[in-house]
Formats: sequence, structure tokens, C-alpha cells
Amino acid sequence: MKQRQLILEDGSVYVGEAFGSDTYKLGEIVFNTGMTGYQEVLSDLSYCAQIVMMTYPLIGNYGINRDDYESIDPAVFGFVVREACEHPSNFRSEMSIDEFFKIKGIPGISGVDTRAITRKIRSMGTMKAIMADMDANVEAVVKMLQESPYPSGQVKSVSTPKAFPIPSRGKKVVLVDFGAKHGIIRELSSRGCDLTVVPYDATASTILALRPDGVMLSNGPGDPKEVVEAIETIKQLMGKVPIFGICLGHQLISLACGADTMKLKFGHRGSNHPVLNLKTGKVDITSQNHSYAVDESTLEGTGLVLTHSALNDKSVEGIEHSEYAVFSVQYHPEANPGPEDANYLFDDFMTMMEDFNGGKKHA
Repeated sequence: MKQRQLILEDGSVYVGEAFGSDTYKLGEIVFNTGMTGYQEVLSDLSYCAQIVMMTYPLIGNYGINRDDYESIDPAVFGFVVREACEHPSNFRSEMSIDEFFKIKGIPGISGVDTRAITRKIRSMGTMKAIMADMDANVEAVVKMLQESPYPSGQVKSVSTPKAFPIPSRGKKVVLVDFGAKHGIIRELSSRGCDLTVVPYDATASTILALRPDGVMLSNGPGDPKEVVEAIETIKQLMGKVPIFGICLGHQLISLACGADTMKLKFGHRGSNHPVLNLKTGKVDITSQNHSYAVDESTLEGTGLVLTHSALNDKSVEGIEHSEYAVFSVQYHPEANPGPEDANYLFDDFMTMMEDFNGGKKHA
């Protein structure tokens, strides 16, 4: 079996077995704690420019199938596992992760101590990393990692370049695509919504010209402060149309209202994160994938009210506006992978559109 190296910004080197592609890119190494759902993780565009490491030791045992994609073309820069299953066993399996990675141009490494790497990331925070062949000059690679900036422009690279419809006869919803998961589209479509998916930089006038009943702001990768076009668009949309934001969409709403965001030390990635709904007192187990969070200390004076809080670290997990029909959550109510405890939020969005459009006409 061919070997390759995983080299971290701090000079750490992990040697393991190569699988997938031989094309290497500098990315941010992060860890995901989910025991299942690796196909959805791989195809979640919020992982663009990241090297994802799964803490669960056996990955690939049920293969890759046609139904569990969250995007058509994955944007991860690498995959790190303890053991990559070569011979999956599942009635839906169509190929192994090695075969899938070769098709999609994703490099993988197995046989490394994922527990040690996880402990390092938890203590030191996420850092830049890259995979390399065994004959690579490690000292030169480490210097390159230390001197190179983090990747940027991820949202532009994963967003749809042109608007397109997903027709139905129900509420007309404009989905602003910052790297939207298919799960969001499935949830809105299952409620009969007539969808129009628009690029990340669609203007408020373009969106309002579609005369939507509501606007959905999707998940997506990278630093929310880089998406300046969307922040300005959201400012102009508030009060004119109901808005529901998920993950990056949640962060962009906060920035548009004057709150601030911050980068977490190692982020939240997994399918078992407990979140307290402050309005009901109920705890939802949620699917999460984010590096950034809203700074709660900056909410005062923005019109935003805290509605959900993470039980693990008390970070902001949900907000709503006290004046406008706007609410958002940091986690993924569409799950995939993960529990569907918070699926009711899509119903709340439907109710918000009913109430808003029942009381006033389109802007």
C-alpha cells in the first residue's frame, strides 16, 4: 500500500496509507465527531477548503450511494481517517470511498492516530495542513504552511453562478446559495415551496423582483465577514420579506444587524450537539458544522434576541429580530447527517410567511 504524509502547520508529521487522489491542497484541518454520515459530510459544501478528520475510527464501511449526497461536487481538500474500509457492505453501496475519492479528486490518508490529532486540535486550535508524498521536503512544506494565508473566497467558489428554479405551487421562496445543502432544498420542497435558487451576490432588488413570500439564507463555508455583498443585501431585505437563516446565513444576519462574529478555537462539527431552546426550555440534539459563531456580547442594541444556546460551551445557536420577521439558527435543522429534532423550524418559517403575507402585501 502506498504511503503518504499529513503535515501540520506546527511541524507535526503523520505517516499513513494513501487512498483516493494524489492531488494535494493546503487546507484547514478540522475534526468531525459523527459516527455515521461520512458521505453527507464529504459532500457538505461548508467544508470547502478544509481537510476533514473523522474521530470515529472506521469510515467507509457502508460505501457510497446515490441518495446521500448534499452536493453534486464535494469541496473538501482532504479526508483523514483511522481506517478506510476497502470492501463496504451495504445493499445501497455503489463504490468504496477510495473509488469515490479518485473520481472526485480528493486525497485521503488512513492508518494515522486520529485521537492524537484530535487532542492537538482541541488544545492548539485548528491549523493549516496539507498531504504530501513520502519524498516531500517536510521542512519546506512546514515553512510554506506557516507563511501561506488560509484559503479565502470559498463562498464564491461553491455558490451557483446563475439563478435557477425548482418549481412547485406553494409559497414562493428565494434560496440564497452560499453553499446550500440539498437537505435544505428537500425540506422546503417537501412543504410545497416554489423555490428559486440565486447566487450568493444576488442583490436585494433582484430578490424582491421575484416577489417572494420568504427568503432562505443557506449554510456555506468560510469567514462570514468576507461575504460583504450578502450583508448589504440582508440589510435591505429586512422588514420587506420574512427571512430564515441557517449556519452561515445566521452569521450574516447577525453582521447585517450590527452584531459581530468570532472564530471558534476548533469549531463544532458532528451530529450530537445539544442546544437549548430558550423559548420552550426544550433541548434539541443537533447536527453542526461551523468554525465561526456570533459573539453574544455584541447582540445588545442590534434588535436581535438570543433564542438558542449551546449547552456544551454556551455559544449562540439561534436568534430572532424583535421588530422584523427574521430568525436564524447556527446548527442544521435539515440534519443530513444527524438527528431531525429541530426540523420544526421549517414549519415555523412557513407560519412566519403565512402571518407576514396575511397582514401586508409584497414590498
